[in-house]
Amino acid sequence: MLTHEQLVARMLKNPAVRCEHERLEREEFALLDEMLAARRAAGLTQAQVAERMGTKAPAVARLENALASGKHSPSLDTLRKYAKALGKRVEVHLV
Repeated sequence: MLTHEQLVARMLKNPAVRCEHERLEREEFALLDEMLAARRAAGLTQAQVAERMGTKAPAVARLENALASGKHSPSLDTLRKYAKALGKRVEVHLV
């Protein structure tokens, strides 16, 4: 199984993907990287996170994929549920 970083490196070889990637906001990718790292550190699968959130695995997959595609911004409530499932909390800062 490829890591997120390996998958991104492979996809960025495609010029169209690279262009779109550069267009997307960096903050969204930073959040996705942080979420995936937290899930890996907790040793949880998407199905396990979903169970802790009170939802189904496809919903967690859609959440992670939506952030990766930049097509959807999850609600703060959803991010809180995801974080809680990992034993974390969400902090929002304006800088």
